[in-house]
Amino acid sequence: MKRLGQYTILFERCPAILGHAAVGGKKEAEGPLARDFDQTFLDAYLAQESWEKAESMLQTEAATLAIRKAGLEKKNISMIFAGDLLNQCISSTFGLREMDIPFLGQYGACSTMAQTLAMASMAVESGAANYACAVTSSHFCTAERQFRTPLEYGCQRTPTAQWTATASGSAVLGYGRGVRVRHVTIGRIKDFGVTDVANMGAAMAPAAAQTLLDFLTDTATSPADYDHIYTGDLGAVGSTLMKKLLLENGVQIKNHEDCGLMLYDREMQDVHAGGSGCGCSASVLCGHILNRMEHGTLKNILFMATGALMSTTSSQQGESIPGIAHLIHLQAE
Repeated sequence: MKRLGQYTILFERCPAILGHAAVGGKKEAEGPLARDFDQTFLDAYLAQESWEKAESMLQTEAATLAIRKAGLEKKNISMIFAGDLLNQCISSTFGLREMDIPFLGQYGACSTMAQTLAMASMAVESGAANYACAVTSSHFCTAERQFRTPLEYGCQRTPTAQWTATASGSAVLGYGRGVRVRHVTIGRIKDFGVTDVANMGAAMAPAAAQTLLDFLTDTATSPADYDHIYTGDLGAVGSTLMKKLLLENGVQIKNHEDCGLMLYDREMQDVHAGGSGCGCSASVLCGHILNRMEHGTLKNILFMATGALMSTTSSQQGESIPGIAHLIHLQAE
């Protein structure tokens, strides 16, 4: 493991994703990527007492499935990196507490899947972990209740609003056969002064553009060198803005897809600008994308999850919404 350029880490031994799992809810099961989920639930409560406990269960299921698919047991995992959108990452804490695995909580908002993957990859590459697990989740009902308005209020959603995925994704990293992590670029916080909590795409787009530019500069590559460039839940608004910012810097991407636009059918499922939430990019990566890489359809991709680093406290104080994006370069064997 060594630095490459100013912002990118090059893995020399290249940890592999040995097992991965995607878990979703009813809306995800009705979407275009339904077949890529390992497990879906038709009940938003997942037979739990609250939506928050249901989200914890999503992480429990995703992490358990990923470990099992890696051919391992919980006792084999050296450490688990996990996070979510709720206060103090309680979905992760309570969802994983019974697993008895050394735990490192993470917060990167909707960029958390890329952040946990980056941390797990560095832990394995450095020898700090034999096997490391990365997992994150989100739930539409818990996110709306915490960040916007209670569902009972029946607030009209604006056209720029995105639908928080009820989903979780998990990946287990170690050495062996599997899709390999080649590079990681840790993003920088970017803030263009967006204050609209119903327009996360606009808040995150500048960070996505900056991180991709940093990676391309550090690796001396171009977008055409990759099969696909996937962003995490920029949605329709953020994807358009990111491409505009990249063009202003002399970079044009024609092989881009956004997880927030892939997870749902925008016309049939009424998600407005697309999907969002930690579980959005996590489930698309740990289901659809990695499945395609294992089947040989994709061989060389960039996965860049994006996040809006806000809280109810910062919004109440009149703060703007900073964005962050972390990039993972994945190669199939």
